Amino acid sequence: MDSQERSSEEAEGAKERGLVYVWKAGSCSVTPERLPGLSGKTVLQAALGIHHGLLLTEGGAVYSFGKLPWRSGPEESCVNTPILENTLLGHRIITVAAGSFHNGAVTESGVVYMWGDNSAGQCAVANQPCVPEPQLVSICDSETSPLLSVRILQLACGEEHTLALSLSREIWAWGSGCQLGLITTTFPVTKPQKVEHLAGRVVLQIACGAYHSLALVQCLPVQEMKPIPERCNHCSQPLITMTDKEDHVIISDSHCCPLGVALSANQPETHVFCPSSDTPEGKSVTTGQSEDCQKPIVEQHRLIGLESDGPSGLTSSDGQEDSGISSSGNTLFSDKKEVKEYLIGLSDHSLNESLNKNICTEPEQPSQEEQLGACIPGPPGSSTSALNSLVASCASAVGVRVAATYEAGALSLKKVMNFYGTSSSEPGSQSGSRSPGPEALKDSREEQVRLESMQGKKSSSLVDIREEESEGGSRRLSLPGLLSQVSPRLLRKVGRAKMRTVALTPTYSGEADALLPSLRTEVWSWGKGKEGQLGHGDVLPRLQPLCVKSLDGKEVIHLSAGGHHSLALTAKSQVYSWGSNISGQLGHLNSPTTVPRLSRVCGDGVWTTAAGLDYSLFLADEKDFQPGLYYSGQETSRENNMNENSCAKSPALLLACSKVGYISNVIAGGDNCLALVDKNVMGYIASLHELAATERRFYFKLSEIKSQVLRPLLGLDNLGNANTIQLLQEMASRFSKLCYLIGQHGASLSSFLHGVKEARSLAILKHSSLFLDSYTEYCTSVTNFLVMGGFMLLAKPAIDFLSKNQELLQKLSEKNEENLQLVEVLNALFFMPFGRLHNYARTLLKLATCFEVASPEYQKLQDSSSCYESLAVHLSRKIKEAEYTLGFWKTFPGKMTDSLRKPERRLICESSNRGLSLQHAGRFSVNWFILFNDALVHAQFSTHHIFPLSTLWVEALSEEAGNVNGLKITTPEEQFVLVSSTPQEKTKWLRAISQAVDQALKGTSDMILYGAGGNVPRQEPPISRSAKYTFYKDPRFKDAVYDGRWLSGKPHGRGILKWADGRMYSGTFRTGLEDGYGEYRVPNKALNKEDHYVGYWKEGKMCGHGVYSYATGEVYEGCFQDNMRHGHGLLRSGKLTSSSPSMFIGQWIMDKKSGYGVFDDITRGEKYMGMWQDDVCQGNGVVVTQFGLYYEGAFSTNKMMGTGILLSEDDTVYEGEFSDNWTLSGKGTLTLPNGDYIEGLFSGEWGSGIKITGTYFKPSLYENEKDKPKALRKLGILAVSPDEKWRAVFEECWNQLGCESPGQGDRWKAWDNIAVALTTNRRQHKDSLELLSRSHTQTLESLEFIPQHIGAFTLEKYENIKKYLIKACDTPLHPLGKLVETLVAVYRMTYVGVGANRRLLQEAVREIKSYLKRIFQLVRFLFPDLPEEGSTIPFLATETKGRRSFCSGKSDSRSESPEPGYVVTSFGLLLPVLLPRLYPPLFMLYALDNEREEDIYWECVLRLNKQTDMALLSFLGVQAKFWPGAVSILGESRKVSSNTKDACFASAVECLQQISTTFTPADKLKVIQQTFEEISQSVLETLQEDFLWSMDDLFPVFLYVVLRARIRNLGSEVHLIEDLMDPYLQHGEQGIMFTTLKACYYQIQHEKLA
Repeated sequence: MDSQERSSEEAEGAKERGLVYVWKAGSCSVTPERLPGLSGKTVLQAALGIHHGLLLTEGGAVYSFGKLPWRSGPEESCVNTPILENTLLGHRIITVAAGSFHNGAVTESGVVYMWGDNSAGQCAVANQPCVPEPQLVSICDSETSPLLSVRILQLACGEEHTLALSLSREIWAWGSGCQLGLITTTFPVTKPQKVEHLAGRVVLQIACGAYHSLALVQCLPVQEMKPIPERCNHCSQPLITMTDKEDHVIISDSHCCPLGVALSANQPETHVFCPSSDTPEGKSVTTGQSEDCQKPIVEQHRLIGLESDGPSGLTSSDGQEDSGISSSGNTLFSDKKEVKEYLIGLSDHSLNESLNKNICTEPEQPSQEEQLGACIPGPPGSSTSALNSLVASCASAVGVRVAATYEAGALSLKKVMNFYGTSSSEPGSQSGSRSPGPEALKDSREEQVRLESMQGKKSSSLVDIREEESEGGSRRLSLPGLLSQVSPRLLRKVGRAKMRTVALTPTYSGEADALLPSLRTEVWSWGKGKEGQLGHGDVLPRLQPLCVKSLDGKEVIHLSAGGHHSLALTAKSQVYSWGSNISGQLGHLNSPTTVPRLSRVCGDGVWTTAAGLDYSLFLADEKDFQPGLYYSGQETSRENNMNENSCAKSPALLLACSKVGYISNVIAGGDNCLALVDKNVMGYIASLHELAATERRFYFKLSEIKSQVLRPLLGLDNLGNANTIQLLQEMASRFSKLCYLIGQHGASLSSFLHGVKEARSLAILKHSSLFLDSYTEYCTSVTNFLVMGGFMLLAKPAIDFLSKNQELLQKLSEKNEENLQLVEVLNALFFMPFGRLHNYARTLLKLATCFEVASPEYQKLQDSSSCYESLAVHLSRKIKEAEYTLGFWKTFPGKMTDSLRKPERRLICESSNRGLSLQHAGRFSVNWFILFNDALVHAQFSTHHIFPLSTLWVEALSEEAGNVNGLKITTPEEQFVLVSSTPQEKTKWLRAISQAVDQALKGTSDMILYGAGGNVPRQEPPISRSAKYTFYKDPRFKDAVYDGRWLSGKPHGRGILKWADGRMYSGTFRTGLEDGYGEYRVPNKALNKEDHYVGYWKEGKMCGHGVYSYATGEVYEGCFQDNMRHGHGLLRSGKLTSSSPSMFIGQWIMDKKSGYGVFDDITRGEKYMGMWQDDVCQGNGVVVTQFGLYYEGAFSTNKMMGTGILLSEDDTVYEGEFSDNWTLSGKGTLTLPNGDYIEGLFSGEWGSGIKITGTYFKPSLYENEKDKPKALRKLGILAVSPDEKWRAVFEECWNQLGCESPGQGDRWKAWDNIAVALTTNRRQHKDSLELLSRSHTQTLESLEFIPQHIGAFTLEKYENIKKYLIKACDTPLHPLGKLVETLVAVYRMTYVGVGANRRLLQEAVREIKSYLKRIFQLVRFLFPDLPEEGSTIPFLATETKGRRSFCSGKSDSRSESPEPGYVVTSFGLLLPVLLPRLYPPLFMLYALDNEREEDIYWECVLRLNKQTDMALLSFLGVQAKFWPGAVSILGESRKVSSNTKDACFASAVECLQQISTTFTPADKLKVIQQTFEEISQSVLETLQEDFLWSMDDLFPVFLYVVLRARIRNLGSEVHLIEDLMDPYLQHGEQGIMFTTLKACYYQIQHEKLA
């Protein structure tokens, strides 16, 4: 603790802490004396050897005193005042340890220093008998590839060995002897080695006796129970035997496997035998066996010894079929000869020892007091082993209940009765000692217990030793005579009865285990065991750590090892001791013991132990919380100097010590004892000791309640219904969890008192949430149990058990009144823990007063105190609520109780006092309102209705409406008014309901804001909230479950609605109906699939845009209205194959195709484009087929009927009447491709013979256009006019802008609608998985700015509008963008596939022009300043740039237009947006239409291009003066020779080729213009003078450039420009240039070349 961090008071008191008192060991009447020479130094830790000691002071300095023979100077070999170890200065030491004659210290960074006697290598220095000064010990882990040095936490030193515990919780050892636990025989070990046997386990503490070692290890997590084999793995004999005697049955599990155990792979063969009842790699077997040791390992390994260790894992197979017992894998010797040879090899002594070792090795049993839970039926015992449950069920089968606890591995039943009958600390002793069964068992084991202490019996007969050493793991049971009639097989059957189990294992929260000391521990020991100090029930040495099974589940928290005895301190403040007892150092009988037994220490509970050479010290709580020091061991009587040694029978109190102050730690050594003492300044130390002592007592009491009351209760039969049992189990498990936490806290406080004692590192401060949560959870479960009348129900079945143990119960519940009700006693017991919270608060407050008010410690302690206090208040309120509710249920009429009574439900108030009535209720009706914390119940005679609070709204009605004292209650399906009798009553109910609703919504009634002194409830619960509700009468939503947002009783906002029939809607709601964007699924039972709609809703109906996927596989994407397809939509039909057999895109009216639509019948290869009505083709239309037939004309009910035109691929034309598809009937004209035609009456189907009555005409060949057949000229007359097409698409766009019909509406409203559309769509996209790209987001952001139009309309504004349109059309979230996207989709649908028919070209062009016209109308609506089509925007003076005219020398402004200014046209504004998207299908049509002429053109181009430049130029008649004399090729100038090719006018040629890469006519015209400019440029360079072109000069040059440009589809390009160019450009400069290009094309085509 750094001094500056402490506030002044604490600093003051610090001088009075860590005082060292020493006295001679060996007497009960001593006067401890202050160790001189330490004035002002606070000693944190001390360690004692046989004749010397070490002290660690607060700054990390180390002092030595006593006999120090390793020091050089004679004066230093024996010092009484401590001397500083200078070598260690500067290294901040955190812990020290002393062996008999050597020392160790660990620095802050985990480095170890050793010094002192080194005769056995215990200082880890080779070949040096003693180490005078502290020397660094390097500990490296050889398993890591770069050797990592291991950081050490703790050291322990014995006589000849040292153990170190690393940061990773592994043990490292050095020195000599089997107590190292290493797999070696070469001693001394001077290089620290890891104790592999415990590798992988978490070691919590280590202790060294003179020649033995102890380790406290955390238990492994419990795994699932495996079925246990019934037979031994190796010799196949049954593991449990039953013998029928005349008067009793003997059940025994002392199966001895006559075969040995093998060394495992990782033990080198040269090593001597290491007995271990564990698996070879040193992991403890938890349940069943580890795989590696099941297979006989014969070949590679030397085999050793005979191990009788049969059963290795007795576990209660909770509810499993088979409860046999598992055996650890023993391996076979390959033959008898090998055994013999091996045994001869061992010396006589070691053979004997090894036999003994093997025989008595403790069978493992992974049980732990609470690990397996209580089994019902069967004893409520701790670790109910399989055998145990078998015995119990045998007994119960014949009517005798044997209730006895079966101690973990080593204790016979007799011992259990002997020891634990007296100290009522063990589970089951109470219930056991009263039943007749075990009495009979007493005698049968008397003998065994006597034999237990006879040590040193050596014998090589397996069976003898088994019999003599009862503790060696044999567990035989003999049951009284009643069982003799029962055959063993029947017993085995009964044993398998399924058991109800209640795990009383706390669900150990990993969190608590990580932050506080674990109580789930095992003790492992190894080394010499001559005196029984290993605790395995024998006197054999152990070379490797072995688990002391009898301490399993005892919650050991600290180990001490003396010369030849061991002490284990448990969380319940009890001490188990074992080993040598020559001086009575064990604190119980005179005789030594080879298994742990309880010491009898007076006082309230031991919290620190120290084991010396032949004595023990115990620090126990006294009545006034001041620790008392007890001594147990040698006593030297002073009277006569004969020095008779008498032994202390039970530990005696060294009174003198209590006078020196508050002892925080005791240390025992050889000659001396030492105590560290704190003076109680300002009551700080006293408060800490009080906290620790009361916590330990509290834990003891909770454990008692758990084992003596809770366990037996859980074991009772007929505890009521499953519900009650479950609540009881939950309460029990929460109780266990709390109990475990308190135990951990007690242990942590004990170690806290050994340390620096900084207030802020107290667990209840640092980890307060653990405590607060555990108490809150326990409160919830115990009040739930109370509300359900659990304690009353419990009283009946438990009356027998409870009345027998009345005084115990009264002692535990601290109630001494006469004739108490059982229920009240139980109540008192289970509600007792809550009182502890006040104690915490009080103690913390006491501690706070030891600090200055301004200090952070004071603040923290103060806050924590109020935290615990407010929790205590909160919980007591909860308990009161529960009691109030219980009282209510007792008076409530029975039938309704069952349906309304729930564990979590609490009563808030009810209207039995007639304080509240229903408005307009009938005269004789009874209306009773009960408000619970989760529902308002309206009860009438025999019925009641429950209104959940989460969907209940309450408001006070205003007085003037005549509703005096009225409260309006709104629920999703009801609305009623409650009238209260008085205004006070009204206020009471309003507040109660509001608060209850608020709590129900928060769902946090259990949690309070710790330290905030409880939360102040807000008066008004929110009107808008999230809740779940099931509708019960609404016709449309009946039985549907809604989960989502609400507003005043109606679903409003996002939510999910699921109907009972499987329908589901997930999306937004508005005032109770689906409204907004949502997803809807309807299961289709017949097809076993579902319909699925995603899209927009309005007032509970599909309305707006959506996608509906039908179960049949059809998909409709488009507009809906009133749940019907209405508006523009696309329907794909057919199975879900990639090419769906048919597709319709067009207008729908009330679920029917009506209006213009395109139908693609993929199976028949036909496409219909025309009018529909009621789902059939009706009106004008066009049909094209994949075979090139083309029909346009009238349709009626899906058939061609009426006048029409039919063209076939070869230009045969029929014009006339039709009666059915492709069927001619009536008057008509048939024109043949050569111009001949027939007029008359026709009948028959096209392509299959037609009857004709008529006249045949043969006209003269037509020369000019006029004589072309009329039909070809007038194609499209009978088709739907372009402006009629896709009206629904445009209407939808106008509607989105808020206009009823095109152009009718408010412009600003339209802009608002655009803004709304953009934001809602963006929000929608945010929720959906597809993220918008960055550029898309930027586009959306820029669209938020509307181009301004104030003042005169200028070109700049025109450009702004253009930019805005380009961006708007870039995103489908904008109405215009959506429109363009839809138009592109329909256009492609129309003119792709079968629709790519050359006859449709003119139709396609007209359609584009119609789009332009209609979109322009929309744009002018949004931007009214935009002039109408064809008007001019005047240039401003600055914009007029003088530019030379191309053809004349005059300089004028824009030469495209006849008058200055810019002409506004829909083409110029919108084609750049629209055409690029429509270009592919359109250009394809052009290519198809011009195919023939382009082929002729192309052939000519290819032929002429074979010529060289000179030849071609002369062939075309270009004047010689225009021929380039030199051309630059790759940057260098070359003369044009006769064989130069593709070099002249190259830049112009390149320029013209770009015409194919542009889309709009305007861009294409610009390319042509540039080409002309490039030609002029070239000519200028050649002529070097200014000149003017004449058409005659220019044309041949341009023709040359066109030929050399080799543009494949020039015809299509020309026609496209011609059809779509701006009309006003035709007479301008660009118009003339275009005409020149057109002329070139025709000249090449007709080969009219000069």
